[in-house]
Amino acid sequence: MKNIFRKSTYFGVLFLVFAGVISCEKDFTDIGSGVVSNTKFSTNDTILEVLVSNAGIESIRADGLGLTGAPYFGFQGQYLLGAYISDEYENIEASIISQININTTLELVSYENPDELTFETSIDTAFLRLPYHATLTSNTNRPIYELDSVIGNQQLPFTLNIYELETYLNTLNPSDPTKTNRFQSDHEYAMKSNPLTVSENMDFLPTANDTLVYIKRRNSNGDLHKIDTIRYTSNTSSDLPLPMAIIPLKKSFVKEVFLDNYGTANFDSQNNFNNYFRGIVIEAKEKTHASGEKGGALVAFNLRSSSIVALNPLIEVYYTNTFFKKNSTEIDTVITNTHTFQLGGITNSKYTSNNKTYAVNNEVKLQGAAGSEAKVEILTGTQLTDLKNENWLINDAALTFYINQDSDTTNTANQLYLYKRGEALNSAPILSHIKDVLSEGFLTFGGSLQKENSKKDHYTFKITDYLSDILGGNTSYNPPLRLKVYNTSDTQITDTIFRNYNWNPKAVSILNGDKSLNGARRAQLKISYTKKNN
Repeated sequence: MKNIFRKSTYFGVLFLVFAGVISCEKDFTDIGSGVVSNTKFSTNDTILEVLVSNAGIESIRADGLGLTGAPYFGFQGQYLLGAYISDEYENIEASIISQININTTLELVSYENPDELTFETSIDTAFLRLPYHATLTSNTNRPIYELDSVIGNQQLPFTLNIYELETYLNTLNPSDPTKTNRFQSDHEYAMKSNPLTVSENMDFLPTANDTLVYIKRRNSNGDLHKIDTIRYTSNTSSDLPLPMAIIPLKKSFVKEVFLDNYGTANFDSQNNFNNYFRGIVIEAKEKTHASGEKGGALVAFNLRSSSIVALNPLIEVYYTNTFFKKNSTEIDTVITNTHTFQLGGITNSKYTSNNKTYAVNNEVKLQGAAGSEAKVEILTGTQLTDLKNENWLINDAALTFYINQDSDTTNTANQLYLYKRGEALNSAPILSHIKDVLSEGFLTFGGSLQKENSKKDHYTFKITDYLSDILGGNTSYNPPLRLKVYNTSDTQITDTIFRNYNWNPKAVSILNGDKSLNGARRAQLKISYTKKNN
C-alpha cells in the first residue's frame, strides 16, 4: 500500500475512500470534514520553501485565431491601443492590425436618377470610429461618462498613425496549410510609409467627451448643404449618445480604396478585396513631451462584431452626390450618403516593450500584455524525496504569493494564473494546465487578489491534486511552474494544453521565497496532512 494518499473529486476514487473508511472503522473515532481526529491519527501542516524568479517573455500569441469558443470566435476579448510608460515595470506600446470587411453590393449612387443626370461626388469626411468602454456617471444637463479599461496617464497623449498594411494576413499557416496560422505579439508587419490619417503623428488622448459628431455636407461647389448631427446610441429609441474614439482619415484614401472600387473586380468578393487592400495598422508610439514628462495610457477596445451598430469598430465615409440639370451646370439634386466598413477578418495585437531586466532582489515583477512572468519551482532539492518517505494523507496544498506593498499598487492585477511550462527535447516550450483547474474547477483553484486590512495583500492557489499525484507516484512530471497576470482566455479550457494569450495590461510586484528578506510574507507552499501515529 502506498504511503502517500491522494485527494480527488472523481466518483471512483470517492468510492474507494468510503470503502476504506468502512474497512478501517475500528481505527476511527471521529470523522469530520474529511479530517481525521482521534488518537491513532494526527493532523498537522508544514511550510515548504519555494523558489520564485523573474522570467521575461519575448512574445505571446496575439491573433485570436485559436480562440473559437464563446465569446471569442476568432477575436481576442480586448485589443489594446496606446503607450504605457512606467518606472517600475516595462514600457509597452500597443498597436492593432486588422483587415476590413466590405459589402460587395455597395454602389456610389443610391438615387434612381431616371433622367440619367450627370453628378459629382465629394467626400465630406471620413474617420475610424472605435467605441470606448465607459460608465455613465451623470445625466443631469448632459451625459457624463467615465472611461473604463484604461491604465496609465490619461492627461498625456501618445502618438497615433494609421498605415496601409502590406503583409497578407492568411488564416492558414503558409508552411503547413493544414494548420491554422498564428501571429505572435512581436510579429513584424510590412506597411506603406504614408499615413492614412489626416495628420501625421497625431496626438491621441482617450476622452469620454466625444459623444457627438457634426458632419458638414457640401455640394460640388463647396457650398454648405446641411449639417448632420451623429449620435451613437445603444438602440434606435435612445437619444443617449455613447463616447467614441474618432480618428480622422484622409479623404483621398477612402475615395481611392473604397468608392472608386465599387463595381470593380476588387469589390467582387471579400477575398479579392483582402488581396487588393490587405488591412490597416493602427500604430501607437510613446510621445516625447516638451516638458520632459513621461506618460501615456493603454486603452482597451472590444473589436468583436455586435448586433448594436454603435458598438462596432467602423470606418465611416460621409459623401455627397451633386446632380446637375440636363446639359447644364445648374444643380438639380443633392443626395447625401454614408457607407461604413467594419474592422474584421483577421485582427491582431502588436506589443512593443523595452524588455526591462529586473534586479535580483526580494521581489518579482509580473505584467500582462507580453510584459513579464515568474518562474516558480516547488519540491526542489531533497523536498520531494523527504515527502515521499512520510506516511501522510495530503488534505490540502496551498501556494501563496504576497504583494510587495512598498511597490506601486495602482494598477494591481485582480487575478493571477498558474500553469506548467516544460520543455520538449528540442527545447520547444510545452505549456499545460495544472490538474486542479480540471479536477476542482477554476474557483477552487484560486488566484484572486485577496485583501487584508483594506490593503491588496496576496494570491493563493490550491494545488492539492497536482501535489498528491507527484508524491503518490502517479506522475513524475514536475516541470517549473509559471505565474502570470490572468487573462480571460486562460480558463477557456478544451484540453490539458495551456494557450498563452494576454490583453490584460495590469501588473504586480510579488515577494519571492527569500526567508531572510521577506520573512512570513515570503512565497510559500503550505501543506496540511494527516499522519498515522505509531
